[in-house]
Amino acid sequence: MIFRLVFAPMKQLYLLVFITVVLSSCLGYKELPVEYDYSYSGTFKKYRTFDIMRPVGAVDSTMTNKMIENSILSRMKFLGYRQTDRRPHLIVGFKMFTDSLSFNGYIQPDIEEWVKGQDQTLNYDPLKYNMKSGTLLIQLFDRRQNRSIWQGYATTLYGGIDFQNQRHLKNAVISILDKYRFWADGFVEGASTTSDSDFD
Repeated sequence: MIFRLVFAPMKQLYLLVFITVVLSSCLGYKELPVEYDYSYSGTFKKYRTFDIMRPVGAVDSTMTNKMIENSILSRMKFLGYRQTDRRPHLIVGFKMFTDSLSFNGYIQPDIEEWVKGQDQTLNYDPLKYNMKSGTLLIQLFDRRQNRSIWQGYATTLYGGIDFQNQRHLKNAVISILDKYRFWADGFVEGASTTSDSDFD
């Protein structure tokens, strides 16, 4: 039994690790209502590297939070993305809104359905959200295109996110990034099909 476990195929080992991570992440986790929208110019199956956006100039406390950064890092690395500050394919930014706000989203097909055909001729049908106080926004920027290609936002169902509550905040990050389910290019296959030069 020990012999078979030690020399099990790598795919079985990855599956075991995957199941363990999923089960452990579910403990103490309560999914929050999340909305997201995306750009039809996004090449979601070709990204491999990322970095965290750093505010320029005066420190903006609504865009810096160690708990949020660590949760983003964990999720992106889990999906196989490699963090780098050298021409990353994706730049991940976030902002905490403590006050209520009106937010413009879009009525779109589910992203996992859209990516099968990647129809870039679809219209962006605007949809206005009136967000309660305590909203967390996470955006993914395509560095080469210099544009946001995906954004997710969450509040709680009956009130705002408490940004001082670490568990509450972590739940919000997990809930949002759970809607972005694209593995890094080449991660599942074990080899990349896209070179870094394609994104220079």
